[in-house]
Order: sequence, then structure tokens, then C-alpha cells
Amino acid sequence: MSIHQAFMWPIQVQTSGSKKPWALAHRSRRCVAPPRSTPPPPSPTSRDLAAPHAHDHRLRALESRPPPRHQAVPDALPRRHPQPLRRLRRRRAHRNRRGSLPGSGPHSRHPFSAHAHSPHPADFPTIAACRAAISASKGSRRRQPSPSPSDASTTVAKDPAPAEQPALVRIKHERDPERLYELFRANAHNRLVVENRFAFEDTVARLAGARRNDLVEEILEQHKALPQGRREGFVVRIIGLYGMARMPGHALKTFQEMEMYGCPRTAKSLNATMKVLVRARLFHEVMQLIEDGPEKYGVKLDDISYNTVVKMLCDMGELRAAYQTMQEMEKEGLRPDVITYTTLMAAFYKYGQREVGDGLWNLMRLRGCEPTLASYNVRIQFLINRRRGWQANELVRKMYSAGIKPDEITYNLVIKGFFMMGEHEMAKTVFGAMHGRGCKPNGKVYQTMVHYLCNKRDFDLAFRLCKDSMEKNWFPSVDTINRLLKGLMGISKDRNAKEIMRLLTGRKPSYSNHEMEVFKGIVSQFAVT
Repeated sequence: MSIHQAFMWPIQVQTSGSKKPWALAHRSRRCVAPPRSTPPPPSPTSRDLAAPHAHDHRLRALESRPPPRHQAVPDALPRRHPQPLRRLRRRRAHRNRRGSLPGSGPHSRHPFSAHAHSPHPADFPTIAACRAAISASKGSRRRQPSPSPSDASTTVAKDPAPAEQPALVRIKHERDPERLYELFRANAHNRLVVENRFAFEDTVARLAGARRNDLVEEILEQHKALPQGRREGFVVRIIGLYGMARMPGHALKTFQEMEMYGCPRTAKSLNATMKVLVRARLFHEVMQLIEDGPEKYGVKLDDISYNTVVKMLCDMGELRAAYQTMQEMEKEGLRPDVITYTTLMAAFYKYGQREVGDGLWNLMRLRGCEPTLASYNVRIQFLINRRRGWQANELVRKMYSAGIKPDEITYNLVIKGFFMMGEHEMAKTVFGAMHGRGCKPNGKVYQTMVHYLCNKRDFDLAFRLCKDSMEKNWFPSVDTINRLLKGLMGISKDRNAKEIMRLLTGRKPSYSNHEMEVFKGIVSQFAVT
């Protein structure tokens, strides 16, 4: 049977009167050749042989296609659905009428080609092939010997130059003030640098520490002219950086020239400028700025502005003027907050006016301002100064009942108060209660304990606490260490004294040469005697 006859044979099945001509093909893909007694199919018509068959090579490829492994080789071509054959004939007739279409050459892919069963090319890697390649690469990597030093140097020489580090990394690791200035100035338009507040603060702090205020001024003045200089928050940052560099005059000038850069002023920039001036103790400039603020600059004071003025007057010792400022604040429609009352209470307690301080406490409670941790610490500080440690301890209990947890400052004040009263055991009890309350001692608490334990000549406990503090990089004062070394050597605790000396030697930053000589002199003097 010829290829063309075999191709035409399934059509005879359709015309044999079967109601479902696809039943045989659907039942099994393996078909049996027709019996020999069956008459041969009719010869092809003139329509079938009208033009050269463009798909004969595909039919030959289909005939030569190997069968699947689970299927035996059929005696004849398998029966196929008659519908694709009709579609193929219609396409062939359409080409005969209009000419050959592109893509119909012998190298074009057709749905009935030998590769029509797979959507991927013949050389597409399978999952098994990928796994085998991975295992082979791992095996070769294990078998590969370690490179010699000469090979390593050759490899390093062949590698390309490492990529340049980011600007923030280079700024962080630069230690030379001149190069740091040039690097920061070169990245003036780099938003990752300009918008990074920590990079600004670190750079200005290092330049100010090197006493290069000229470089600080050039950097900040250059950044004021950037587009970010029209934002008030950016200008407030520059004002604060001038204050960090101890250049309050430049901070005030920056506030006065904000209109030149198209930046509006509000109470935010005014408060930042006042804060810098108060830290520099330029009280006259602060008062002048407050007087000119509403009229000259068009800025209205807010509660933060009034609290800054109250703090400044309290530092100056003008308690009456500070209290009058709070009253003026109420006239302007602003309500004093807990910060206002706490600042005034601390000032009146400091100058021994307990009646006014207690009155402010009661006034604060009557006006609905609940005291904070800072408010309680102010009252405890006053009680400790008056040698009233038991009342301070009772106030701590009230703090717990009010839902306020004491901090390290609170415990340090109470411990100091009991030591000053001579209640050393109670001070130790409070120190031990810190851990049970979930509050860990800091460097100041250790300093207080070691100092008063040395005064009481309890050098064993002082040594343990001092060692614990030094291991956490909290070192007591030089006078306290001298007293502890003398006490340890006096009670023949040479080993403990040497342990303290070992910790002192490893301190970062280290003590000065003179201080280390004093420490070594104490140990050697008592060792000889």
C-alpha cells in the first residue's frame, strides 16, 4: 500500500456508514490493517493530485516516527481522526488557489510534524538532566584540589578591580577632616547623603571635634542653597547642626535668612533656634528673639516656646519671672502642661522653696495634669537632699500604685539617700530589689554603690560590684578607684587589686599615662610594705 493510499484509507471508514467514525480511533490508537479480501481503495481523484504535495515530507516524517515504548509497532499507519485530514486538505487547496504561503517550506514546523507532540525544542533540558548536571558539578567541586598560594595570587591579579564603595560607607570610614569635607561636598546632590540625618550629624560632629568650624560652615552653607533648603524641616536640621558645632551665631543667622531661600517660618524653626541659644546661655538673644518673633518674623509662640522661656528663666534664677511667664501663657489661650509644672517645681525645690513646689504639685493635679516619671523624680530628689530617704521610698510605692515604673535615676536617688542617712543595709536591699523589679543598674548606680561602700570600708562587695561594672565598660571615677585599690591592698587582697588593674589596662579609651602611673604606684607601694 502506498503512502497516499494509506493516507486516504481512514476516509473509507467514514463513508462506510458508521454513525461514529471516530469510535475506532477513540477506542485505541493501535489499528489493524484491513483484511486482504477488502477491495483496494479507489484511485485518487484529479483534485487530490492537482498540485505537488507540500506536506508529503511531513507525512513521511510521520510515517518514520518511532512508536512509544509501551506500544508495539503497528502493521500499518494508525487510524487518525478524519477531521484533521479534512482541515489539511482544505489548507492544501487554499494554497493551490493563492500560491504558497510563507512558512510552508520543508524546514517549517507544522502541528502534524514529527515534533508536534512536544512544545519544546529537541535539545530542551529535562529535569533529570538538570539534576545530573548539578550532582556532577558538586562532585567536581569536591574533587578539585585547594589552590596554591601562587595560584591564588594569580587569580587575584586576574580579577577585576573591586567596585567603588557607596558614598555613605566612605563618609563613615573617612578620618581625615579635609578628605571628609571634600567627600561630603562632592556628594552634595546625592539624596542618599543629603537626606540622611545620621550622616549629617556624624560628619559635623567629627569636624567640630577636630576644631574645623570653617569646614562645618562651608558644608552647611552649601546645603542651605540646595532645593531642600526650601523645606523648613531641612533648615531646622541645619540650625541644630550649628548648635552641635557650638556655633549659635550661625544658627541665629540661618533663622533670620530663611526668607532668602524661600522657606517659610513657623514656631518649629523658632523653637529650634531658641533651643540652640539657651544651650549656649545667650539669654539676651533669646529674649530679643521672643520680642521680635510675632512682629518681625510673623511667628506666634506656642506651648513649646513658652516652656523654653520658662526653662531659661529658671536657669537664670528668675523664679518669679518664670512663674509669670506661665500665667502669661494661660492668658494667650495656651494650657500649661506637665513639662511646665515639672520645670517650675524643680527650680523652686532647688532653691529651697518647698511650699511653692508642693503648691505647684497640687495645682498640677487639680488642673488635670497627671505627674510623670520626671515629676516624681523631682520630688524624690528634693526629699533626698533633705535626708528624708524613708519618705522618698514611700513615694516610690505611690509611683507603683499609680502605674508608673521607676527607672535607674529613681533607684539611684533612693540608694544615695539611704547611704547618706547611714542606712547601708537598706541601700543594699534597694539595690538588690532593682533586679526583681525588672530594672538593671547602670553606670551611675554602680558608681554610687562602690563610692559609699568604700566609705563604709566594705571592700569585698565594692570589689565585686566594681568588677561587674568594669566588665560592662562602666568605670567608676578615678578617686573611687584609688580608694578601692588602697582598701584592697590594705586588707591583703592583692589578687583582687591585680584583677582591677587588669581591667583598668584594657579600658577603651584608655586612661592617661599619669592616671595609670598613680594606679600602679598604689599597688606597688602597698606590695612593698
